[in-house]
Amino acid sequence: MGSLLPELPPGNVLPVVRAPAHVLSGAGADVDPLDPAVVQLAADLLATQRVSPGCVGLAAPQVGVGWRLFSLDVTGHPKARTVHGAVVLANAEVVEASRWEKGREGCMSVPDLTGDVRRAGRVLVAGVVPGTGERLEVRTDAFEARAYQHEIDHCAGLLFLDRVAGAHAIHQRKTYL
Repeated sequence: MGSLLPELPPGNVLPVVRAPAHVLSGAGADVDPLDPAVVQLAADLLATQRVSPGCVGLAAPQVGVGWRLFSLDVTGHPKARTVHGAVVLANAEVVEASRWEKGREGCMSVPDLTGDVRRAGRVLVAGVVPGTGERLEVRTDAFEARAYQHEIDHCAGLLFLDRVAGAHAIHQRKTYL
């Protein structure tokens, strides 16, 4: 499948904020996907993600902006089965979820830890494409489904640490891919 990415301006690499930064724990605001500032931030998220080793997604709160916007691309990740390529989505939500399973997650905003998180293994995600305003639905599974849920959680003010079953499900990170 080809990329779902719209035409974007050149992106800037932004610093990633770390927990316990306040912006990571507040629900992001809905955005106007046609607003030039939203389109620029979408490009910036993708540019920042691409220069960050092991990063498969980045949400606006992770660069200090409390908006419901994220980039995602699991291309080339060894755990990826279904791959839709690079995507940027605004105001996204999980529409359908099934096949719940536990899996290990990490996060650039929580760089020293990983955690076992129960998430849907199959999802239908819907959002709006910055720059076009088109509604996009992505049906996916496995690692890509987990990545979508992780980024949508960021936009709702949740970290993977909010989803672990307890302290026993949190682990010290050994390497960041």
